[in-house]
Amino acid sequence: MYQYTNNRSSIRGGYMRSFRTSPGGRLNNPKRFSSGARGNMRKVQKLIIDPNLYIKKTDLEEVNINYIPRNSFEDFEIVPVLKQNILNHGYKVPTPIQDQAIRPILEGRDVIGLAGTGTGKTAAFLIPLINKIFISQNQKILIIAPTRELAVQINEEFRNFSLNMKLHSALVIGGANMNRQIYGIRQNPQVVVATPGRLKDLVERKLIYLGDYSNIVLDEVDLMVDIGFINDVRYFISLLPKIRQSLFFSATIPPKAQSILNTFVTNPVTISVKKQETCENVDQDVIKVTDPSKKINLLHDLLIKDGFDKVLVFGRTKHGIEKLYKNLTFRGFKAGAIHGNKSQSQRQHALARFKQNEIQVLLATDVASRGLDIENVTHVINYDLPESYDDYIHRIGRTGRAGKTGIALTFIDA
Repeated sequence: MYQYTNNRSSIRGGYMRSFRTSPGGRLNNPKRFSSGARGNMRKVQKLIIDPNLYIKKTDLEEVNINYIPRNSFEDFEIVPVLKQNILNHGYKVPTPIQDQAIRPILEGRDVIGLAGTGTGKTAAFLIPLINKIFISQNQKILIIAPTRELAVQINEEFRNFSLNMKLHSALVIGGANMNRQIYGIRQNPQVVVATPGRLKDLVERKLIYLGDYSNIVLDEVDLMVDIGFINDVRYFISLLPKIRQSLFFSATIPPKAQSILNTFVTNPVTISVKKQETCENVDQDVIKVTDPSKKINLLHDLLIKDGFDKVLVFGRTKHGIEKLYKNLTFRGFKAGAIHGNKSQSQRQHALARFKQNEIQVLLATDVASRGLDIENVTHVINYDLPESYDDYIHRIGRTGRAGKTGIALTFIDA
């Protein structure tokens, strides 16, 4: 049982010092309580989070601060055009997961990569796989990601790293035009990046034959387990060729995912660069809400402060996020929103505007908390508490990336 405390002795910059809870600890979710308990939600909230775990100061994560790479990108046995693309993309020194994973993947080994968000794992598997299919273009790669946004991001990264290499990809995700995706598959691309639902649909229609893919990546496996894709993943694995290279990337290995591992990888190299749950570059604080009717005013007052230049605001429900988006727009803020009621094109348009600094505020449900790599997010604001501590970690991981600092603020009831 987790508890709030009334002792808020550390207050800096007008914000109360952040709380922490144990990994996997559940935060308040009205759906998890009876109607009577929901009526006493404020009382329930006060029994949920242990603040001592949040106010504890830890040293900067040694793996990121003191890590000295054993390799440079120049050291890897990859073709010159790919090395140039890496350089053009702004990559100078490998991150720990890239430093340790690229070489065994180049050697054809199966790899289990345990790495938190923002560690550079997408490039860790894309770089060696692109090199592989450039040298042997009869090879095919299947990359499965849990969310549309992450799949889009992986596909964009593939295109950046494979520039001028005459390699092609197809994006297979829900919420987008299926006929266009079918056309893309029929062009026989070397790489397919897919979300499980749409992939299963095309497999069952016999438009994608998984036996053709001798290289497969499962990315963000823990989230695929969380959101119910575990059986679909098992189904895909059953259709893959027995001789293949299998790459498994996840922040954690939930018990349900262990059975996947047993059938998915063979004699794998396991690489773990995750040493702590929260991003060490993110300053975490809470904001006390004494009057829920004035919560929007608190957010307004934050957004007009200096330094709140690129802000990601998370809410629990798509209806709540849409209402908040309309309210902020009415108040004159340049804002966008992504949630389940938005079409894929609308979601991608909002993300693109946010990435290009055309809007100050992006409001989102947890669809955006996993895997998105958005540069220079100054603040993450949890307007609503997330459903779990893991969700909290992934939310705040959108800021303080690539060695930069960021701030995460969480609204809590007084």
